[in-house]
Amino acid sequence: MSIQAIKPIKTKKNAESISSSTEEDQPLSPMARLFHESDSNVYIIVIIGFETKLNPEVIKANLVHTFLKQPRFTCLQVADEKHGGELKWVKTEVDLDNHVKVPTLDPNMESADLYVEDYVSNLSKTRISMSIPMWDLHLLNVKTSDAEAVGILRVHHSLGDGSSLMQLFMSCTRKLSDPESLPSLPFTKKKKPDSGGFLQYIINLFSMVLIYWNTLVDVVMFFITTFFLDDTKTPLKGPLGVASTPRRIVHRTLSLEDIKLVKNAMNATINDVMVGITEAALSRNLNRKYGQIKKDAGEAVGNNNLPKNIRLRATHFVNLRPYLAAKEDFSEMIKSSSNVKLGNMIGYVLFPFTIGLREDALDYIRSAKVTGKRKKATLEAIYTYLMAKFFIKYFGAKWASFPTQTTLWFSNVPGPQEEVTCFGHQVAYVAPTCYGQPNALMIHAVSYVNKMKVIISVDEGVVPDPHQICDDLEESLKMIKNIVIQKGLVN
Repeated sequence: MSIQAIKPIKTKKNAESISSSTEEDQPLSPMARLFHESDSNVYIIVIIGFETKLNPEVIKANLVHTFLKQPRFTCLQVADEKHGGELKWVKTEVDLDNHVKVPTLDPNMESADLYVEDYVSNLSKTRISMSIPMWDLHLLNVKTSDAEAVGILRVHHSLGDGSSLMQLFMSCTRKLSDPESLPSLPFTKKKKPDSGGFLQYIINLFSMVLIYWNTLVDVVMFFITTFFLDDTKTPLKGPLGVASTPRRIVHRTLSLEDIKLVKNAMNATINDVMVGITEAALSRNLNRKYGQIKKDAGEAVGNNNLPKNIRLRATHFVNLRPYLAAKEDFSEMIKSSSNVKLGNMIGYVLFPFTIGLREDALDYIRSAKVTGKRKKATLEAIYTYLMAKFFIKYFGAKWASFPTQTTLWFSNVPGPQEEVTCFGHQVAYVAPTCYGQPNALMIHAVSYVNKMKVIISVDEGVVPDPHQICDDLEESLKMIKNIVIQKGLVN
């Protein structure tokens, strides 16, 4: 069966009307500049598994009409000597041979999975030359345990954040069941507030006061963290300077149906469940590590080897587009790749993880639910975004940086709800993550149809067992699901 090129979706707005001049000769935004600092020179890596072998020529032909319609994918980042060396976007001619890599593969390799894992790890040891637009695509026609071929997209974070890149990816896909239709994202529709009645007025007023109070508390905690409140030194907490170290990147597929089962039983959100099972997994992992430390020291090892009062927090990233660009129609945006607005519109919150062995494993979900609800009633993410822009603009990027005091980065991005094809190739999974971040551990989750991909990016010098963390996540979800069923919480 021949593979066909992607068919464009007709829209009222002419895609060609969006000119690259919107970026050309413009300075990089403050957030884009932040991602060029030594402790936050971050690259996004998206590993895409396919159900069919890849046709490089078909992919190149489609990139001309998709990625190359994006100004940031066709611009260099050049130092502007007239403005103190500040980087600006400069239009250039793109030679796809400099960006699309098709390595020659050994047909007798012992393990295709390990080959792909090592290939991605080796990418994290390198940087893309600023003499070309800062992205590349690697096509590996190698059969792994969960795909017939693998594509690896690498993009410097200054071009855009995970949400905007997901929109760009979505614009390049079509439903497997209907090649003429775009996929859909599971955006949650917000309920319109009830504007009637004195009681509702009091409730709205109280909610507003609560949000501002929570924001004040979070801002104070942000400054305290910045200056001296570090996380507990655990085997997962890396030292300063890990931003430039190579990463080992692994991923594991969890059942989205199981996650939804727990979500519905606990009246929680998918993010609550993901945070809860991550708390459980990291607790198991740390308990094992502290047990080994005790054993090596000749001390008695018990069931619970965790120190008391471990402070472990995540830098939890939040997509601010629903708040700062509420009028955008995302379904219209992804109809054409040129409509997608790249950029970094992300804030973050300091999200505390409860570490400990629980008698009732559902307490992990309850804890995550309480913390998640609390973090929704704050403007902390918007504050961190606006403050970063302010400090970078007026004092330079060195004054604004991501917190190194936290233990990990955590992110959760929704993916397509239906099976899709990308440039005619059926997609098996999507697994995005990063390298170059100032933390030794990053956990990223992305949904696709009935699967939840969990991607672990680690500095192996600090966290040598990323596959074990994947095992712990899988076991934690299984344990919590079984308890939900045993307690009869499932309808």
